Amino acid sequence: MSGYKRMRRQHQKQLIALENRLKAEMDEHRLRLQKEVETHANNTYIELERLAKRHTVHTDKEIKAATAEEKRIQQQIIAQQKKELTTFVDNQKKEYRLCKDKIKEEMNEEPSTPKEEKQERLSRHKETVQRSQAEDEAHLLDQQRLVYDRSCRALKRRTLVKRHEFEQEQMREELNKKKTQKEMEQALMIRQDESTQELERRQLQTLQRLRVELIFLQHQTELENQEEYNGRRQRELHRKHALEQRQQPRNLKMLEMQIKKQFQDTCKVQNKQYKALRNHQLEVSPKSEHKAILKSLKEEQTRKLAVLAEQYEQSINEMMASQAMRLEEEQERECQALKQQLQQEMELLDAYQSKTKAQTEAQHERELQMLEQKVSLRRAHLEQKIEEELASLQKERTERIKQLFERQEREMDAFNAESARLGFGSLGSLDFPKEDDR
Repeated sequence: MSGYKRMRRQHQKQLIALENRLKAEMDEHRLRLQKEVETHANNTYIELERLAKRHTVHTDKEIKAATAEEKRIQQQIIAQQKKELTTFVDNQKKEYRLCKDKIKEEMNEEPSTPKEEKQERLSRHKETVQRSQAEDEAHLLDQQRLVYDRSCRALKRRTLVKRHEFEQEQMREELNKKKTQKEMEQALMIRQDESTQELERRQLQTLQRLRVELIFLQHQTELENQEEYNGRRQRELHRKHALEQRQQPRNLKMLEMQIKKQFQDTCKVQNKQYKALRNHQLEVSPKSEHKAILKSLKEEQTRKLAVLAEQYEQSINEMMASQAMRLEEEQERECQALKQQLQQEMELLDAYQSKTKAQTEAQHERELQMLEQKVSLRRAHLEQKIEEELASLQKERTERIKQLFERQEREMDAFNAESARLGFGSLGSLDFPKEDDR
């Protein structure tokens, strides 16, 4: 029993040691998963920071490029208008010279016209032409100014549209990056949940397998101890019966001596009775009959003693036979009783072991069901969390896109309103020379 208790304590220590080792393994697993999540979060933060910096650099670069493009186009327009003005002035000068020459020819055809009148007529024509040319030049300058201002306004509008498109592109890139990072995070969480499930199931299988092995070893030990106990009880009973068999002749001899002693005591009583009867018969009988009476009493005494001896001899034989039968029957009863007792104890042990095995199987089934319920509940919470995060991300995406479009719409409306206030109509159909066209 002390060895059995020691074995139970050792089994309990093994189970506790395994549970502690599995708990340490699970703690290490969870710490590793936490580090993976933290690493992913840090990487996500670094990626978004890098993207934000790249967007800032690109924005500055686009602003500089748009400013340079605007200056280039403005300079092209100014150069083109200067060229147009120079051509226009040269044409005016040619036209003035042609008109002057024509008037001179006409005046030469009229020799009768006084010189003063010709001079006055020429001066008046010169003033008219110069005034007309000045008006035309002023009109051209006004048109050029209008074209320049309209072109600059249209250029600002195109720059605004490009900036809006650039902002939208950056917004889409940022939101797509966030979505990608969130999907990677959720995929990581799913992989971690699956790895946790696998570890939990493997640990439960390991614990249950050890428990089954220890219970099997315990049952084997119990069975071996019971079988050893049964053999010992049977050997003890066999030794007891063998001792009884060896002691039976001595016991029978003692009983026989007791019977013989009883026979001797009875013989002594009968002798006393015989002597008393003989003395009484001799006293009441004539002397001549004494010899016959003595002979008759002697024969009667001898016959009775012979009968008594035969009875005691029969009693001894019957006693020996009954004692031998009684010993055999008693030993048979003891054998059957021991066999029945040991059989009942074996059945009780088998019932106890079956009950223990059934309880263990039921415990394992409950543990498995609890684990599956825990895994299912945790997965449902994870899926709900993923769904909520995706909904929140989609809401943020929609809200930010809406805010961006609304701000850009307000900026475009304000720009169009200012353009209308300045007297510009539609500005979307103007074409600007590209840098390669210079």
